[in-house]
Amino acid sequence: MTRPKTLVLVDGSSYLYRAFHAMPDLRAVPGDPASAPTGAIRGMINMLQALKKEVPADYAACVFDASGPTFRDALYPEYKQHRAPMPDDLRAQIEPIHEVVRLLGWPVLCIPGVEADDVIGTLAATAAGQGMQVVISSGDKDLSQLVNEHITIIDTMNGKKRDVAGVTAEFGVPPTLMVDYQALVGDAVDNVPGVPKVGPKTAAKWLTEYGSLDALLANAGAIKGVAGENLRGALDWLPTARTLVTIKTDCDLAGHLDGLPAIDAIAVGAEQADVLRDFYQKYGFKSLARALPSAVVPDAGASGDLFATPDASAVAVQAQQREVTYDTILTWEQLDGWLARLKAAPLAALDTETTSLDELRAEIVGVSFSVEPGAAAYIPLAHNGPDAPPQLPLAEVLERLRPWLEDPACPKLGQHVKYDRHVFANHGIQVRGYAHDTMLQSYVLEVHKPHGLTSLAERHTGRTGISYEDLCGKGAKQIPFAQVPVDKAAAYSCEDSDQTLDVHRVLWPQLQADDKLRGIYELEMACSETLFRIERNGVLIDAGKLAAQSHALGQRILQLEQEAYAIAGQPFNLGSPKQLGEIFFDKLGMPVVKKTATGARSTDEEVLEKLAEDYPLPAKLLEHRSLCKLKGTYTDKLSTLADPRTGRVHTHYAQAVAVTGRLSSNEPNLQNIPIRTPEGRRVREAFVAPAGRVIASADYSQIELRIMAHISGDEALLHAFREGLDVHRATAAEVFGVALDQVSSEQRRYAKVINFGLIYGMSSFGLAKNLGIETKAAAAYIDRYFQRYPGVKQYMEETKAQAKARGYVETVFGRRLYLPEINSPNGPRRGAAERAAINAPMQGTAADLIKKAMVAVQGELDARKPEVLMIMQVHDELVFELPEGEVDWLRREIPRLMAGVAALQVPLLAEVGVGPDWDKAH
Repeated sequence: MTRPKTLVLVDGSSYLYRAFHAMPDLRAVPGDPASAPTGAIRGMINMLQALKKEVPADYAACVFDASGPTFRDALYPEYKQHRAPMPDDLRAQIEPIHEVVRLLGWPVLCIPGVEADDVIGTLAATAAGQGMQVVISSGDKDLSQLVNEHITIIDTMNGKKRDVAGVTAEFGVPPTLMVDYQALVGDAVDNVPGVPKVGPKTAAKWLTEYGSLDALLANAGAIKGVAGENLRGALDWLPTARTLVTIKTDCDLAGHLDGLPAIDAIAVGAEQADVLRDFYQKYGFKSLARALPSAVVPDAGASGDLFATPDASAVAVQAQQREVTYDTILTWEQLDGWLARLKAAPLAALDTETTSLDELRAEIVGVSFSVEPGAAAYIPLAHNGPDAPPQLPLAEVLERLRPWLEDPACPKLGQHVKYDRHVFANHGIQVRGYAHDTMLQSYVLEVHKPHGLTSLAERHTGRTGISYEDLCGKGAKQIPFAQVPVDKAAAYSCEDSDQTLDVHRVLWPQLQADDKLRGIYELEMACSETLFRIERNGVLIDAGKLAAQSHALGQRILQLEQEAYAIAGQPFNLGSPKQLGEIFFDKLGMPVVKKTATGARSTDEEVLEKLAEDYPLPAKLLEHRSLCKLKGTYTDKLSTLADPRTGRVHTHYAQAVAVTGRLSSNEPNLQNIPIRTPEGRRVREAFVAPAGRVIASADYSQIELRIMAHISGDEALLHAFREGLDVHRATAAEVFGVALDQVSSEQRRYAKVINFGLIYGMSSFGLAKNLGIETKAAAAYIDRYFQRYPGVKQYMEETKAQAKARGYVETVFGRRLYLPEINSPNGPRRGAAERAAINAPMQGTAADLIKKAMVAVQGELDARKPEVLMIMQVHDELVFELPEGEVDWLRREIPRLMAGVAALQVPLLAEVGVGPDWDKAH
């Protein structure tokens, strides 16, 4: 039985608005606000390419609204009268969008006098009548009335699918009643009134009870209350409303389809690669242009140096057009042959397939290599599926590989090499010679983009490959990789190594061409190895202390619940927004601070904090929430994350996540322990040293303020740090016009908030809220600050201007921090980008400094003190576990090393604390 043909219809008008609002303010010339806007164009391309992969089609069309009136305007002149005019930047992209849609192979329909929904309805009904399956891609709920057994709606932006069951579940009525439903509730977007005060629930209830709008109108006299009165008042209007919301399925399209029958005219076409390339170049989409196939394939290896790649587009073309040779190694003879190739290779890509994503518990299932484009091999070592062939023994294979793996003179390449280091270490092998990591190359070159191999390969070489889900399935039905058939596993793993090699050939030359970015990349590579050591070391956890803390927190949580009940005068669910709203606003008469998007009275964190200034119950709830989170996230969970053999917790440091260069940690998240509360600080007491050893913490002092002084060059700030003054006291003296020794503790507190607030672009409103003062007074403090520190003001203005011109800012060491919204026409987005432009160089430079410190310190420990372990990195702090006899050495040498990693205009200062646990080391 042949499958039915598929028609895909794209609601182009819905797509282009969503693309415009979802994408940043891209320009044909990056950083030049006067050049053509391109965000909606790029978004449209992305959405159509994703849809084409998701839903293969025999026929397709992208349907747009044409300008000018339709029959609905004649029927009801107020139709769509309240719609805002199309933004100028979107209007400028309409014609290019139509052009690129055609070039991508999608027929474009834009028919005067007929709305896009009616064209979609007509084509869908026609195709369904011919037995085709129709997929409509749109976020517009109005199209739900078209759904039937042949017609389905998908929304690729959020994964929502509206088939008959989906429509019924979402709206409470089946698709056959959606026109009646829409007539009752109206359409605010199109300015079509419904029945006043009748919402979705009432409409669905009526239609379920009476079966149709006609039957409901015939029984309108039986409907009681205000709703019934409103229904009877709308009797004359509802037939018009129904006509307005009904999508036509019988439009005459013959004059707009080149004389062909409706469906034949919209067969899927091929991409016009050569013309597309010119289009992409014109609008600045260089990566899209590179990914297109070309008729001419340059010989990238002609120079004799495979990795001196002449042009990224050549790599992309080769990757897409070449034949591949992937071997499966099942004999010792094959292994010996590949070992010889590995030893002779100038660079070999290496990848592991494992039993787990947890790198400290993962065991090897197979290993793949690639030594030249299109040539790769896979060694299956632990496949146990029903058809698995005999495999070489894992332990013996690893011993054969060990000399090459542990030889630092044999250069190796990987994608997220820290993970593979751990996997091999789990088998007793210390891999040396990792020269490159494509994930980190991408992180340095394009921090604002995804860094997974699938994304990198598609973006830089145009290659799409086998996904993990293709092999193993999803969810509860997912099988372990060890059960994947060996031939499929080999194709998948070899492809990963081969693609890693291709991506490296594109990205590495770009790093070589920029000394500053290359320096950042080399720092990231060295940091990756240091993080591997830190993760491997882990930190000892005192499970008994955590259990006692959990018990105490549980008792306090119960006490808070009882206190809350007493204030409210009744028991209630502390986590129920509905019940909180009733008690706060109805029973206790608290003021409504804000409402949710649905009009409900909000009781979110911000509201609680505001109300807690005047009322005891919100304060109790805030404390209750914070203690519940602390208990659930840390005191209950930390012990479960410890290795049962050692009692040590091994956090995972994600290196390629934060756009500022900061590390993030998870399982457990060490950076979010709430140290501002006594209960939060107490959690750090459970991070302990074994007998005979101690914990030491080395923390950069006021690092971001020192960086601000350096990059702004402000003389007053430089003087304060060079003279070793208390910078907050010095700022207070300047802002309040008093002598240093006359600064009060309150004035110093104000100055501290100002110092750190301005680093993060805090406004006078934000400062006023933080200090609990009038906005006018806060503005006066900021003005006085800038008068006393003019270099800071100049830095801020120059940085914003530079960011607008280039689209990014840089750290002191050259790390790029991209700001795609810096020229956005949207004021709030642009403002946020401007604040980020000011802060990002300081956060990013602080990240660079702590990474430099980690690398320098680890090098010194390896050379002189291997018994001193670096066990954590949190914010601007390095944490160590060491023998008690090495404390004096650490107090002397670690601050020296940390201060010496860079020469700024102000001295770097690291302070050391020591104790039996992490808390007491502060």
